[in-house]
Amino acid sequence: MKKLLAEFIGTLWLVLGGCGSAVLAAAYPELGIGFAGVALAFGLTVLTMAYAIGHISGCHLNPAVSIGLWMGGRFDKKELIPYIIAQVLGGLAGAAILYLIASGKPGFEIGGFAANGYGEHSPGGYGMKAALITEITMTFMFLIIILGATHSKAPKGLAGLAIGLGLTLIHLISIPVTNTSVNPARSTSQALFAGDWAIGQLWLFWVAPIIGAILAGLVYKYLSPETD
Repeated sequence: MKKLLAEFIGTLWLVLGGCGSAVLAAAYPELGIGFAGVALAFGLTVLTMAYAIGHISGCHLNPAVSIGLWMGGRFDKKELIPYIIAQVLGGLAGAAILYLIASGKPGFEIGGFAANGYGEHSPGGYGMKAALITEITMTFMFLIIILGATHSKAPKGLAGLAIGLGLTLIHLISIPVTNTSVNPARSTSQALFAGDWAIGQLWLFWVAPIIGAILAGLVYKYLSPETD
């Protein structure tokens, strides 16, 4: 239960910090954070939680990460479903807090609520094929970074930094395409508040990250198994 609570809190912080920066700050050009600021905010949520709860739960904060670590031989299968449930619930709690804050301003309209999308709901107008390729590739690289940075032979104490900066880079690349998911829990939390189109497109932001994570787990297990 301590692990699950840690994952709940960590995913709540990821959604509140990352999506909150998009909804509360990036929406106002005069504040000047833009895409780069949102990308950094997501990276900072993971970086801070890596050192806060990494020793408790491993700081997955993402169903795709849990699946990728399992495929890479780093995570027990029996913990997979409970972790995913805790992450989704944590994301929903973060989105609910964000909604309560954002709706406190007169004239608030929920709009996209930092949800992920493709086609007319892509920030740059990218289609479904581009979104699918982007989410698979970005999640694959994210898991490669995670599996490498947390390997027993990797430099100690620096995993959180590498993972946080890796997520920042991923957002810098892919925000224009899909608003960046690489995390089904993050996508679900925002889609349920945005409704309609976001829920209709949510399938891609579960399928693509999971495919990318599975591929990364298999590849990294081949490249550098822990038994070496």
